[in-house]
Amino acid sequence: MLFYIFLLFYFIEHINNEKGLLLYSQNKLIFMEKSTKSSAINFGLYLGALLALLTVLAYAINLDWLTNMWFGLFIIFAIITLGIISVAKVKQLQNGFATFKEVFTAYFITIIIGLTISTFVSYLLFNFIDTEAADVLKQKTIEKTVDMLKGFNTPAEAIAQSVEQIETQDQYSLGSILKGLAGYTVFFSIIGLIVAAAMKKNQPETE
Repeated sequence: MLFYIFLLFYFIEHINNEKGLLLYSQNKLIFMEKSTKSSAINFGLYLGALLALLTVLAYAINLDWLTNMWFGLFIIFAIITLGIISVAKVKQLQNGFATFKEVFTAYFITIIIGLTISTFVSYLLFNFIDTEAADVLKQKTIEKTVDMLKGFNTPAEAIAQSVEQIETQDQYSLGSILKGLAGYTVFFSIIGLIVAAAMKKNQPETE
């Protein structure tokens, strides 16, 4: 009889231990998930601050920067670099491991927060703070477009149509800005898929 009672207590204790280990594992996973998302959010804020700073500096120093190809390429490079650094930090928090989904999620969160902040700053700057600067930028965009099309020996009629299209558009309206944000999100998400494929590293038991 005592033997069966002992077995019963042993069985109950074993179940409690298993529940405790399971609960601990679940809590650990939840904590790690929150930590990785918090890290990605922080890098997104860093990226947003950097992009906003670049926009304000270009506005204050030389508006030509905002229509310069090399300045645009630098911004693209900065966005991708911060996304990759965010992924590397997430892997560091998880002892060097991260699934494809975790890598892409960290990259995407960083990128979308950064782009959203940058878009919001541009919208405020050129719609409320200095609307004349938006008109100047439109004129500079037209000049750059004309020079580029002439360089490709584009017919005069096609150049005139392009200029007319730019003149009729409000590139800093809410609709145009949101459309631009959507386009950038798609573009950088495609790059994010490549980054995720290159930087993922599964735990040995999940490979």
